[in-house]
Amino acid sequence: MVITPELIEDLENFAERIRNRVFAHVLKNNGGYLSQALSAGEIFAALYGAVLKLGPIEGSSLPTKFPGTPGPHNQAYISGARFNGAPSAERDRFLFSPAHYALVLYTALIEAGRLDPAALDQFNADGGTMEMIGAEHSPGVETTTGSLAQALSQASGIALARQMRGETGRTWVFMSDGEFQEGQTYEALQFAAYHRLAKLRAVVDANGQQCDGAMDDVMSIEPVVERVRAFGCEAVAVDGHDMAQLVAALEQPTKKPLIVIARTNPTHTLPLLAERSPVLHYLRFGSTAERERYQAVYDQQLVSV
Repeated sequence: MVITPELIEDLENFAERIRNRVFAHVLKNNGGYLSQALSAGEIFAALYGAVLKLGPIEGSSLPTKFPGTPGPHNQAYISGARFNGAPSAERDRFLFSPAHYALVLYTALIEAGRLDPAALDQFNADGGTMEMIGAEHSPGVETTTGSLAQALSQASGIALARQMRGETGRTWVFMSDGEFQEGQTYEALQFAAYHRLAKLRAVVDANGQQCDGAMDDVMSIEPVVERVRAFGCEAVAVDGHDMAQLVAALEQPTKKPLIVIARTNPTHTLPLLAERSPVLHYLRFGSTAERERYQAVYDQQLVSV
């Protein structure tokens, strides 16, 4: 990939559209996972705007209704992976690990032209697939990843199967930094390194936050780059809001599984949110006055674009 100034500008605009769309949704619905959009906007823009090699969307750009839990009396099953296109030997696969980032993923799909904007009207609605916490039937989601930290293990198995078949496409995982508090993550790293899964790549939104507050106040994961390398994988840390640096890191050649630690700010472009520190995980307005303050910032941002 040739990283040109024009490409970087397009991707930065992509990231800003993701943040604005999530911000608007949060204002409209009096709550949502806003800090995740602020921190991971560039990551999703880089992935869906440049890095992922996906096929065209399969079927309608509108999500279908949830057909019910599969079982002996219900053989219906749907996968949100169709919004990433049909898999093939040459195409990439994308696994989405921290399911509470679902709104950010949906907006990325919308901005990439893979999901109809009207789909957000179905967000978190009974009987729908636009889950607030994404599951395997949600748009863009291939597998349900449990409570936390299971997608890297799943992706490692997929990558090994693809390697055994001689496929050339890469297997990608989007992760949160909180997953490095989980032992399963390190088991997956060890597995991936042992099997030399060079086409396995993960990008981590390292925003330093979790539901209980700042990660360093709960359990630090540092030095995470050195820990990943100790388990046999390649790791690099970058400024997750520097688009050129981020894209270059994601596309770097390597003979090992690659983990890109994107250092990000959960209040990026919205300093007002920092008033809620250290608990930034989920935003619900405490009063009409607070909501009006956020609305004023949103309106001003649109004017300045």
